[in-house]
Amino acid sequence: MRDAVADLVRDGDTVAIEGFTHLICFAAGHEIIRQRKRDLTLARMTPDVIYDQMVAGGVASKLIFSWLGNPGVGSLHAIRRRIEDHDPEPLEIEEYSHFGMVCRYVAGASNLPFFPIRSYYESDIPKVNPKIVPMTSPYDDATEVYVVPPLRPDVSIVHAQRADASGDAQIWGLLGCQKEAAFAGARVIVVCEEVVEESVIRQDPNRTAIPGVVVDAVVEEPFACHPSFAQGYYDRDNAFYLDWDRIARDPETLDTWLKEWVFDLGTHADYREKWGSAHWDALRPGDAMSGEVDYGRYA
Repeated sequence: MRDAVADLVRDGDTVAIEGFTHLICFAAGHEIIRQRKRDLTLARMTPDVIYDQMVAGGVASKLIFSWLGNPGVGSLHAIRRRIEDHDPEPLEIEEYSHFGMVCRYVAGASNLPFFPIRSYYESDIPKVNPKIVPMTSPYDDATEVYVVPPLRPDVSIVHAQRADASGDAQIWGLLGCQKEAAFAGARVIVVCEEVVEESVIRQDPNRTAIPGVVVDAVVEEPFACHPSFAQGYYDRDNAFYLDWDRIARDPETLDTWLKEWVFDLGTHADYREKWGSAHWDALRPGDAMSGEVDYGRYA
């Protein structure tokens, strides 16, 4: 992770760490904080605790997002301080709907100049975001839609359950816009719970969400999504999200947390060790196997 972030994430970049509910790569965000990257534009469909930590860590000058918050708990207090009080400095924001963010990634991945979307009617979001523009259909003068610009991150970071050394990455469970973000990104880091042989990937090709041809680095990092979860590997650490509300409310408490859990640790392996094996054992899910299919045989 240290090498991938040092090589591929640069000051001033637009960085997208994508994953929806699960497969949110906190370890990558922590490494970006640890390396003291600066002036980043952070893009994410649902920025939650990891972006609150990154904003508190001083890496970001702008946020491109849809919904944001501490899911199931409340606000992201570090982000709110930056937006509402300019504390310790202003944070520029650019807001879309969930689908608007997805369409931006699709436009970026497809090399399109914009993407049409109907869902901004009766919404106030276009009033606060001039990049959401109404456009009349070239085929029907009576039809008006909104369009959003492409989103092409300098670096897209996505987490997968498994990948091979070439970067062919497989995902199961809830799907977000990892695929679209990866294809839209100029540089792509795939983080996974385990690196497997190519033969494992070939046995189940329909789970391959991201092909290695668009991937620049593969990082094997178990438990990299904590306190988020990785379907089939570990559950969500709900207690952490509750604790974060208390931690983030006070800037000094938050800075102390960052020092203890990010800056004073060299790697995510140190983070895992600091939590202790009992913590990880408690997050292990039970088995819920998916059935096998027969892809056929060569004649």
